[in-house]
Amino acid sequence: MSGVHQQSQETKHGILTSRAAIASVSVALFLLLLKAYAAAQTGSVALLGSLADTAFDVLASLMTLFAVRYAAKPADDKHRFGHGKAEAVGAMFQVMLITVSAILIAWRAIARLGAGEQIEGPEYGIGVSLIAIAATLALLVYQRHILRRTGSVAIRADHLHYQSDLLLNLAVIAAIGLDSLLGFTGADPVFGFAIALWLLYGAARSGRMALDQLLDREWPKEKRDRLLSVIQRHPSMQGVHDIRTRTSGMHDFVQFHVWFDPDMPLGRVHAIMDEVEAEVAREFPAAEVIIHPEPEDQIKDHEKDP
Repeated sequence: MSGVHQQSQETKHGILTSRAAIASVSVALFLLLLKAYAAAQTGSVALLGSLADTAFDVLASLMTLFAVRYAAKPADDKHRFGHGKAEAVGAMFQVMLITVSAILIAWRAIARLGAGEQIEGPEYGIGVSLIAIAATLALLVYQRHILRRTGSVAIRADHLHYQSDLLLNLAVIAAIGLDSLLGFTGADPVFGFAIALWLLYGAARSGRMALDQLLDREWPKEKRDRLLSVIQRHPSMQGVHDIRTRTSGMHDFVQFHVWFDPDMPLGRVHAIMDEVEAEVAREFPAAEVIIHPEPEDQIKDHEKDP
């Protein structure tokens, strides 16, 4: 791939992911206003939990917008490996906010359960939740379209988050229906508490993914094994060892050692490494590959393990 074509692809990727992030921000802001009105009218704890989740959706979507734009910046003199870890830093900020919100919602749900209060104006909560489901489904369809064209890790994470929002809105409808329409007065705070637990689960999962990137965790075994199989397709790549992998934002980094016949001309060694890098790039388009060649007669036994 020529440098000009690659730059064009990166620019197109940045435009598409930015559009998807802007769509997420727009939907989240719209739903935030609707749910704030409905929560004020109903007093529902479950709806309050959904409102809090939507408020953090706004922050999450803004962070995603910032992350995909900042992470797409090319490497410079001060950031030789690019800016991809900005996504992980933003995610950790979101995790802290979501954790605090979930604790406050759980406390409110417990207090409401003891007070035995009832929801007022349930039609507002149900109506807003139905609108939220429709808007979220439309956003998910658009995000899936962008994912097919870009494969963006940041947009994929946002897509998964909004899929969970569908469950939250369905839970709100169930809570309000059971509480107000069927007379199960404890349903709303119970669902509110369940939503708080769901938020904590999501925060823990997001925090783990962010830490994996910040701490340069190795790729999952399945992905790493697939990488090794791609490398070893080349007949000159049977002496591969010391493979190291990590992910930073939308970019993957791979480095490994491989031994060659010490009598092989340097030009041929370089050509082989170019061929292998091209094979890896076809299978892992976001990967940057560094290969360290070594003369076979200097390889120690303990180094002959990938």
